Amino acid sequence: QVQLVESGGGLVQAGGSLRLSCAASGRIFSVNAMGWYRQAPGKQRELVAEITSGGSTNYRDSVKGRFTTSRDNAKNTIWLEMKNLKPGNTAVYYCCAGIQVWSSFFATDYWGQGNQVTVSS
Repeated sequence: QVQLVESGGGLVQAGGSLRLSCAASGRIFSVNAMGWYRQAPGKQRELVAEITSGGSTNYRDSVKGRFTTSRDNAKNTIWLEMKNLKPGNTAVYYCCAGIQVWSSFFATDYWGQGNQVTVSS
């Protein structure tokens, strides 16, 4: 019923920038918080940044000042602008959104397909 499609990512040198985007589509009634997670090899998935429908943001400490997340509620789209990237930021990045579909009274978390971000030293 709902799809989250990500784009962006790729290979970049340390100090470079990348931009990820994620668009939700389907039988969407409302979208609550949206966010970005990442998972590096051998590590657990971790929250990178999140943004509420009202635009309030939260970032993990290690990316504050370098990563910025934003959203367009009309387009059900979220972006993650990543600057001054470091090799330690290498991971698969996933978007996530709490979405209520028309046939439900409750919101459910939906996930994007994941995008590889590789930062070379």
